[in-house]
Amino acid sequence: MDNINEPLFALGASELVLNEDGSMYHLNILPDEIADIILLVGDPARVARISQFFDSIDCIKSKREFVTHTGTYNGVRITAMSSGIGTENIDIVINELDALVNIDLKQRTVLNQKKSLKIIRLGTCGSLNPDIPVDSLLISEKAVGLDGLLHFYPEYKYTAAWASEFYDNFPYSVLKPFLYFAEASTNLISAFSDADFHGITATLPGFYAPQGRGLRTSTLDPDFLERLNNLGVINFEMETSAIYGLSTLLGHQCLTVNCVVANRRRQEFAADHYASERKMIEYVLQKVHLL
Repeated sequence: MDNINEPLFALGASELVLNEDGSMYHLNILPDEIADIILLVGDPARVARISQFFDSIDCIKSKREFVTHTGTYNGVRITAMSSGIGTENIDIVINELDALVNIDLKQRTVLNQKKSLKIIRLGTCGSLNPDIPVDSLLISEKAVGLDGLLHFYPEYKYTAAWASEFYDNFPYSVLKPFLYFAEASTNLISAFSDADFHGITATLPGFYAPQGRGLRTSTLDPDFLERLNNLGVINFEMETSAIYGLSTLLGHQCLTVNCVVANRRRQEFAADHYASERKMIEYVLQKVHLL
């Protein structure tokens, strides 16, 4: 998108917040400590399970739930980074990654020449389609956000026939004001065309009731999972819509590769979700040279 109202003045200390060493406040990293390819995960422990495959590691940083390992794999420089859980953390990560490559942190001014990062989320998810088994690899081509984050960014616009149809047929009026829509980068989709499944992902603002789980509480609708699936949603998780929306707004390429650890309609969970995760990591690393 090219209609962002970028500031023509130096950003204040309360807006662009930096650490004493000049690094980004939350991520705790400097511009030369990230690669152009970012492998983004939720679980901080998963970062090391990715970087163990690197040929070398030249940066290890951490702060709170944000862990960063940058190194090389088969000659390609890559950053593995954790975001923690939820779109509120994605709001921090994508904005701070963008600042690292598109803002002069010393002068606090936006650079004239912009850089586009390639951001690939390696995440776990639950399948809504009874025919998508656990341990499958699933590409999120499109995303429906039910968390409302992108409504705080008035410059973000997305219009597509599928989104309008989804909105018109969405049966929960109480949730309609939160809905927004986004999609992955077509170039990255093509690089992962051989994944087991491709489709629409729903991003929810929680793990329990928002995903139709009731332990000691009720859920919105006992048929919530089936209704979402009938609208074309094949899986859900808690980050993708924000990654797609913010990356599109800021000019970055993005994609989510999911390993399916649960089939919610069949109430099945992966017998060894770490094996499923490893399969996903190895699959993505095999594709890095195509990016």
